[in-house]
Parts: sequence; structure tokens; C-alpha cells
Amino acid sequence: MQEISAFGIVRSPIVYLNMRDPKFMKYYYKVKIDDIINNFPENNEISGSSPPDIFIGSYGYPNVFISPMLPPIHGNTESFSMPEMWRKFNIQNVVEYRTLLMRGLYKSNVHNVEKGKVEEIIRDFALADKNVDANIVFARKPELKVIFDENSQPFGPSALMKSIESGNINSNKDIENAYSDVDMKSTTAIIELYNKGVPISKIQKALSAGLLGLGKNRKFVPTRWSITAVDDTISKNKINNTKEYESIDSILVYENVALDNRWIILMMPGKWSFEVIEAWFPNTPWNTNSDKISIYSSFENFEGRKTYAEIGGGYYASRLAVSELLEKMQKQAIVVIFREIHPGYTLPVGVWNVREHVREALEKEPKRFDDLNNAFLFLKSKLDVPIANWINNSRILKDILSDKLKTNIKINHIA
Repeated sequence: MQEISAFGIVRSPIVYLNMRDPKFMKYYYKVKIDDIINNFPENNEISGSSPPDIFIGSYGYPNVFISPMLPPIHGNTESFSMPEMWRKFNIQNVVEYRTLLMRGLYKSNVHNVEKGKVEEIIRDFALADKNVDANIVFARKPELKVIFDENSQPFGPSALMKSIESGNINSNKDIENAYSDVDMKSTTAIIELYNKGVPISKIQKALSAGLLGLGKNRKFVPTRWSITAVDDTISKNKINNTKEYESIDSILVYENVALDNRWIILMMPGKWSFEVIEAWFPNTPWNTNSDKISIYSSFENFEGRKTYAEIGGGYYASRLAVSELLEKMQKQAIVVIFREIHPGYTLPVGVWNVREHVREALEKEPKRFDDLNNAFLFLKSKLDVPIANWINNSRILKDILSDKLKTNIKINHIA
């Protein structure tokens, strides 16, 4: 069997073995990019249809690289940059899509959102509703410069741009209206766009490209910051609403398995509080040099958090998913999310993994329990980490079991 590369070159296939080994997956990722680089046109020019996608760096802030992302293929490439469409993907699928997105590097100041041709194209890409045809001439052959990041998706090779041209765009009307309103704060714009049904990923790009907020305050926002900012802003808004509702009246447990991640979402009667506990198994991206499971947690009480969550952007992504369901139910709850990351999760693919797969879990019918012991027995059957370890790393569960957190949760003997 043979495969056709991005430039139509017939090459021998990669042997699809050891996909559960992070080192092999990173090697596979590099080989896929080497395939593109080795067959790159001699004039360093590519033409294709951007999904559309952009990437705003953070290194050197406020002077950062702003980057249009372009695959060397034409047609409908929307799915290359829409995590909302990736629930059924495996990590290999993500690699296949994202390695094709090449990044044209251009240094700009974050305040230059209304200056220059490249800055204008970045805005156009973020405004676009559909694919944008473009042409990039690189200063040299692109190369792999990737820092694997749990917040943002991986992408293909990159290099400085000599020039870029783009075709006409069809703007997303809701984003265009928010961009035109220079008197609307970015927080208001984010919430309004979400309420109008604009996908989270498009709102994040709009914020990153400097399309939102008071005109005098607009600036480019590094991609990883914009992702968390949007998740945080929308979930805070929803949580403020849910705090006015009655509590759920029984213990609910939701579950999901995807990308060798296991999620259990435990909802208990009581006033809003929230915690995420992650158990990274050995030989996973953030636990490669240990033979022990590493457990991390972040939480908030009814008043919320004032500092950035220790576990990073996944906290806000999962909180968004939970807040969506609670607002739909018109209920509030005490929520603890258990996440086990097993060795099959061989490459960090971005916090969309958390947001979309927790959303998916919460779309399922929950298991209902009348006391916490029965709920824990169910968790014990679904998770490999012992319940005692989860409790030892949980502020909320310790407070419930020690009666510091006053609730009407029924607790029998905890095994």
C-alpha cells in the first residue's frame, strides 16, 4: 500500500505500530512533517485553502509572531481547524490533519491590529465563515519548530514569510458585527457570540486576532491565552446564573472514554463548587520520566477562583462544559471531575480534547445514586486509581467527608 503526500508525491507508508508509545508518536509526527518539507517546492511557495486558521505566538510579547495557517491543498478544509468536529478522531487523525497546516511567520506588535497587510489578512482569516484561498511565499523552506502544548493543537512546519496573498472572504456576520462595534467590551462580545451559536473555536480566533473589545484596547492575543480566556469568560457567566438555581436533588455520575482518557463527572447536591483531578499515568506526555502516577488538582468554592488553575487550560474547558449543562438543567451542584490519562494518549492535542469529551459525557444519561458510598463503588469499577488516592488529592471530597462542607449528601461508610 502507498500513500500520497500533500504535494502528490507517492511515498512508502509509515508502519502504523506502537501508536501507544509517546516517543513513537512524536517520531511519527516528525516523519509526517519531514515528508512535507522534503517535497517542498523549490520556490518555497504554496497555495491552498486555509480552514481558516491563525496562530498568535506569545514568545517575546508584546512583539510576537502572527501567523496565517495554510495547508498545501485546495477545497473544504474546515475540519482541519474545527475541534467541535473531532470527537471521533484518534490522535493519528489529529496528526494527519494538523501537520498539513503550515505556519507563515511574521513579527508584529500586539497593538498593530489595524496596521499592515499581514495584520489585515490575519483579521480577514478570523472574520471568515468559510475556507479562504491563499498563497504564501516563504523566505526559506519551512522546518519543524513545535513546542507541544496541552492548550493548543499541534501544527505543521513554519518559516518566515516573504509575501502572502489571499482571495475574497465571506465574513461570519455575527463576528463582523462584533468587530464593527468598537464600544462593546470583549467580555460582552464573547458572550453574545456564544449565545448566537458561534462555535467556541471561532470565538477564540476572533479574540486572538484582535477583533473584539473596545476599539482603543484591541490587540492580538496569543492563541493559548485566547483559548482559556473564552472558556473562562463563558463559564463564569453561566456559573453566575446557576448560582441562583436550586440544587440538584440526587447524586449524578456521567462518564466518557476518548483518546485513552477516562472522564468521570460526579455531581452532588449542594451549592456550586468545582474541582478537576487529573491522574497522568507513566509514559504519557506530562509524565514521561516516572514510573508512578502523577496526580494534580485545582478547585474553586462558591466564590470562585482568583488565581490561574494549577492544572492549566483543561480546568476552564471542563468547567465550560459543566456550566452549559447546569444552566440547561437550571440547577447548581457540587462537581468533581476525575480524569485518568492512560498511555494511549501519546501526544498533547489541545484542551478541545477536554471540552468536547466532557461535553460528550454530559450529553449521556447519568447514573443516579442515593448516597456517596454507592457512587464511589461505581467510580471504583470505572477507574484504575484507587478511590482513596482521589480523596487524598481532592479538597472538595475531603471537606465533604470531614463535614467541613455542609451539604445534604447522604454518606454511609466509605470503603
